[in-house]
Amino acid sequence: MADKERVHATISGRVQGVSFRDATRQEAEKLGLAGWVRNTGDGNVEAVFEGDPDTVNQMVEWCKSGPSSADVEDVSTEKEAPSGDLSGFEVR
Repeated sequence: MADKERVHATISGRVQGVSFRDATRQEAEKLGLAGWVRNTGDGNVEAVFEGDPDTVNQMVEWCKSGPSSADVEDVSTEKEAPSGDLSGFEVR
């Protein structure tokens, strides 16, 4: 799967209660990415994006601003081995 990339992202700031997860799902589906997004117990949002490397990068860049109601302070990412077992994009 050399043509696929998987990134695990943690987005911090005012990102819960501002429709960040739903907006992330909509953007990921628009870009054709697989993966998931969820709130964490510490007030952050966590997501996994898998797909074409350029498209994954585009999604990570989108997360740096998110929906207009969000106030993103930081996006940390970690590359992972693509699993290939993700289909579609879900809010967890």
